[in-house]
Amino acid sequence: MTKPCPCGSGKESVECCLPIISGEKPAPTAEALMRSRYSAYVNQELDYLKTSLAPEALDGHDDASVKDWAEKAEWLGLEIHDKWAGEEGDEAGIVEFTANYAIDGEALSHRERAEFKKIDDHWRYVDGHMVSGPPVRKEKKVGRNEPCPCGSGKKYKKCCGR
Repeated sequence: MTKPCPCGSGKESVECCLPIISGEKPAPTAEALMRSRYSAYVNQELDYLKTSLAPEALDGHDDASVKDWAEKAEWLGLEIHDKWAGEEGDEAGIVEFTANYAIDGEALSHRERAEFKKIDDHWRYVDGHMVSGPPVRKEKKVGRNEPCPCGSGKKYKKCCGR
């Protein structure tokens, strides 16, 4: 029985990240590598997390802390916010993402702008930088003269927008 891929692509695992993690096929894009690395954390594929690193990223790699995080976290989902380059014909790319997880029941998130580069036709994770700032609004802002989203039938400015 197949199951949905943890990366949130909407595809089955066997059609998405599993062939990349197993080495059956390389990640075609930087985003695909990012998604496969998230799935590897979910499935505790620790060897893949290490082999998907660029050589310069291996210096800072700590097997024990990666294992600890992968095992302790309850992985809640991956959101891809933006990407720059990183397509099949590119040599480098950046993917901004949030990995949502919980540890000991506390919901947490890791938002990062990750850098990738292609080495011998294989995408590799190079480095990442935490992204901070105000949360991005996902839903459309309600205008003052629009119907109130609470369902009262009144204009927003006369109801919840006071």
